Amino acid sequence: MTERDRTDARRIARRRSGPPLAPCAGVPFTLPASRCYVIAEAGSTHDGRLDQARRLIDVAAEAGADAVKFQVFRARRLYARGAGASDYLGDPRSIYDIVAALEMPPDWLPVLAGHAAERRIDFLASAFDEESVDLVDPWVAAHKCASYEMTHHPLLAHMAAKGKPLLVSTGAARMDEVADAVEVVRATGAALPVLLQCTASYPTPIEELNLRAMRAMADAFGVQVGLSDHSRHPTIGPSAAVALGACVVEKHYTLSNYLPGPDHRFALEPRELAAMVAAVRATESALGKSVKAPAAIEDELRQFARRSIYTVGPVRRGEALTADNIAVLRCGKLAPGLPPAAYPALLGRAAARDLQPDHAIGEEDVRGA
Repeated sequence: MTERDRTDARRIARRRSGPPLAPCAGVPFTLPASRCYVIAEAGSTHDGRLDQARRLIDVAAEAGADAVKFQVFRARRLYARGAGASDYLGDPRSIYDIVAALEMPPDWLPVLAGHAAERRIDFLASAFDEESVDLVDPWVAAHKCASYEMTHHPLLAHMAAKGKPLLVSTGAARMDEVADAVEVVRATGAALPVLLQCTASYPTPIEELNLRAMRAMADAFGVQVGLSDHSRHPTIGPSAAVALGACVVEKHYTLSNYLPGPDHRFALEPRELAAMVAAVRATESALGKSVKAPAAIEDELRQFARRSIYTVGPVRRGEALTADNIAVLRCGKLAPGLPPAAYPALLGRAAARDLQPDHAIGEEDVRGA
């Protein structure tokens, strides 16, 4: 944390003495009933810079996300010092040292929560130990349990006991492990969590997203579901998840894929994040309502292009109606007559009067109709 960052933190903390100006203050957090809640996952892409963290909030707000989420962890509560290096990161440093370098200072929380409130975006922070849960609780609208913490039942119960909505990612989990997590939350008396389908691979290939697991969890546990998407594509996973009923979509983003740090390379860049939010909203619009009825915008072509029964030449009174003198045709701007379904019953019947070409045949035009 730079000296400028410390000064800013002290200044904003003084200005906001008293009740915290966090999105959770006053109005309880609830998921929108009619649209997907989009979380822009900043994670630890702040790289230890408060000014970069604030800019990440700006990007999330400008993209139209509902919430911005960071991560609060302590290396000593996350990994053993001798845990070694992570092969997938390709960084020779121990994972302990990498995590320690990305720890968020606690005095950032009021600063970032306040900045999020100013930008009219919810502030969230995944916490990875009980102490960190207590630190973030005054500032967050909901709690988020990361995939690898899902089986840490004491931590999960501690989050649930806060009485706020709980989001639980399920990366690398079996269905029985998900069931255990749901039971842990239920035992606290808290509302059931929103379960997020997640594939713990960075980035996740599109074919490994397994989005139908959302529906499987929803059916098995009677919970709301969503997607924590680690794929690199900005729109495929989120759009498909919304179409399958996701109420939450979460995706990592960064200011640039070329910044240092473990999370930048698979995260979306600002324009891609905005495209993702737009795709989610467009998908919601495309889903429409669970009613099959003509839309108002279809009225013109419903009248113009639907078919009716017309004469294709003059027909004299008493003349039999045949395939040579009547046909099922699109109406265009002509008035409609009998529907196409009546055509077979008309064949062989006699005209009740003289009929001109392009006449829409009605019951009054046919003898014995």
